[in-house]
This record gives sequence, C-alpha cells and structure tokens, in this order.
Amino acid sequence: MDDMETTLQRIFASESRRVLATLIRLLGDFDLAEDALQEAFVAALRQWPEDGVPDNPRAWLVSAGRFKAIDQLRRRARYDALLREQADHLAAQATVEMEIENAAIEDDRLRLIFTCCHPGLAAQAQVALTLREVCGLTTEAIARAFLSKPATVAQRIVRAKGKIRDAKIPYEVPEGAALAERLQSVLQVIYLVFNEGYLASSGEQALRHDLSEEAIRLAELVLALLAERTDQPDPECQGLLALMLLHHARRATRTDAQGELVLLENQQRSLWDRQEIQRADQLVRQALLSRRFGPYTLQAAIAAVHAQSPSSAETDWQEIDGLYD
Repeated sequence: MDDMETTLQRIFASESRRVLATLIRLLGDFDLAEDALQEAFVAALRQWPEDGVPDNPRAWLVSAGRFKAIDQLRRRARYDALLREQADHLAAQATVEMEIENAAIEDDRLRLIFTCCHPGLAAQAQVALTLREVCGLTTEAIARAFLSKPATVAQRIVRAKGKIRDAKIPYEVPEGAALAERLQSVLQVIYLVFNEGYLASSGEQALRHDLSEEAIRLAELVLALLAERTDQPDPECQGLLALMLLHHARRATRTDAQGELVLLENQQRSLWDRQEIQRADQLVRQALLSRRFGPYTLQAAIAAVHAQSPSSAETDWQEIDGLYD
C-alpha cells in the first residue's frame, strides 16, 4: 500500500462521518449523500496523487461530493423534470463560500445523531441507523452484532430513511426545552447499544466489547458536540458516559474461563481498569455538582461507590443508601 492510499484511509477513518453529515444537510437525502461521499473519495484517489493533499481535506471532500451529487441528478434529470429542478437548486446553493460551510461541519454530526435517534422512528431502527450513519458500521457488522440477517437490518435502515423523508423529519438539533427532551432519546439509543454489548440478549457470547466500546465513543462524541454548542457539558450525558465506563472497566473480570458470568462480589478487582474508573469518577462529580442530573448520573454514582471499594465487604452501603434516597 502506497503513502497516498494510507493517507486516504486515515482521512476516511477520521473524516468520513463528518463529511457525510454535512452532505446530508446540503443534499437533503441520505442515499444521495452516501453515494456522493463514495464518489468524493474516488475523486480524491485520482486527483490527490497528482495535486497533493489539500490544506483542508474535509472541505475538499464536501465540495467534491456536492458537485458529484449535482452531476448525478443532472444525468438522471433527462427523465425527470423534478430532478432537474433539484439539481439546479443544489447548484445555486453551491455558490456559498466554503468558509461558511466549514463553520457548520461539526454541528452537522450532532444534527445527524438527533435525526437518527428521532422518537418518530422505531427503537430498533434508531439503533441500526445510528450505527450505520453516525458510527460507520457496515450493515453486515450490525447484523452480526445483533445476530440478525443483513437483509433484515438493511430493510430497517431503508424504512427509517423513508420515514425521515416522508414525515419530513427535520435535520436539526432541537432548541430550548425540546433539546433536553430529545436528548433523552439519543442517550437511550446509546445505552441500548451499550447494553447489547454489556450483556447480549442472544447468541453464545455473553459480552460483546465492540458494541460497548462503540457506545462509549458515541457518548464521548455527543458530550463534546453538545458542550461546543451550549458552552457547558450536559450532566446526564456525563452521567451516562460515566456509567458505561464504570461497567466497561470491569470487562476483564465479568466472565470466567468457561464464559460464565461472575458476580460483582467475586470479581478480581485488581484487574479492573483504574484509569476508566478515575475518569468516570470525575464525570460523576462534575454532573452531581451541576444539580441538573438525572437517573443515569445517580446510577453512575452508585456504581462509582462499588468501583472505589477495595472489596465487596468494604463497600460503603451508607453512601449508597443516601444516593438511593
């Protein structure tokens, strides 16, 4: 593999979801945006070896993807006047300064997350669509994780995209009181993904660390993007991230050599991930200090007491009772 292919793979891994989120906003269509994303990277593979990697690869890919989509619509427009009108509209929008577009790229991922987790979609569809569009997992990988057929997962995703289009679900981050309400749907989807990894509902494996780790990455992303938007971290998002980190910190001790689950009091605490526990403890403390926390933070606070105890016998049950009250 040459240096340019390595560079493109690295950029695809770090930027593709950001580019896709912006293309969905610009093009107003999930499938068209996904095709445009692929074509943009194909164009980069052809042009960058000769021209060099641009100063702002993400902006280049967004611009290339948008114009590839316009070209695609114009080719199809020979048979459909509505497509010609759509292509002309997108071409007019493309005159906007790229500097203006760049300012919105980070927010677009948050738009994508809230759209994929819209309460108007079925819970299974929310999970599948989020893993596919936000996290970049393939349909086959999602199907393997949930022991479903790829065709079943693909159909779920297709139906979810159709519902977003037909119901005209807005591609936006809610404002004001609606933000707090809708955030609960987002956090619920993240926790569903985590729980499927933490204690699988089906299959021979009791634990699926890849799913748990994907949920943690997603919570980190939501927490960071919300903080950028509101200038302060969201306490319940902090609480959920802390709760997942505390559970994940015990991953090496949760099953025995035969794959059977080990109760908390029998787990070897010296093998727990102390770095994750420390990070979670900081998040819990910050969330509690806000006085705006909810059930995820309280669960995390209780889990933190268990995690900090040297042994099961030395657990501070008085502190736990106080948290339950």
